[in-house]
Amino acid sequence: MASLTHIDAEGAARMVDVTDKPSTSREALAEGRVAMAPATLELILSGNAKKGDVLAAARLAGIMGAKRTHELIPLCHPLLLTKVEVEIAPDPALPGLHVTARAKVTGQTGVEMEALTAVSVACLTIYDMAKAVDRGMRIEGIRLLEKSGGRSGHFRAEPPMD
Repeated sequence: MASLTHIDAEGAARMVDVTDKPSTSREALAEGRVAMAPATLELILSGNAKKGDVLAAARLAGIMGAKRTHELIPLCHPLLLTKVEVEIAPDPALPGLHVTARAKVTGQTGVEMEALTAVSVACLTIYDMAKAVDRGMRIEGIRLLEKSGGRSGHFRAEPPMD
C-alpha cells in the first residue's frame, strides 16, 4: 500500500513538493450523475427552466470549478490548465443527466482533482437550477474514470457495479 503523499512523517498535512518532477502531459476524465424525476429532465431538456439554460450554466460552472480547484481543495497545486471540457448527456433510464469532465495540463502534477471538481460543480449547478421543481434530485456516482501521464502512469476505472 502506497503512503499518503499529503502527510509528513509526523502525521501533519503538507503540500507535496513537485519541484524535481518533470513536466509531462497529463489528462483526467471523471463522471457523475444527477438523478431526477422524468418531468424535471423534460423541463431541463426543453430549455424552459425558470433560471435559464441549465445545461449551459452547468457546463460553464464545471469549467470554472476546475480552474479554481486549488482554492477549494486544501493542498492542491494551482495548475495552468490547457483544456477543460464538460459534457452533459440525458439518460432517460436514470432518469437524469450524465456529466463527464476532461481536464488536461502539461505540468508536474496530475489533473484528477480538477476533473472531479468540474463534475461535482456541474452536478451541483444542475441541482441548484432545478431544485425549485425537484428537491429530491440525487447527485451520485462521482468518480475518476481515467488518468494518464506522470510517474504513476495510466489508470482506468473498473466498470461500476450497479
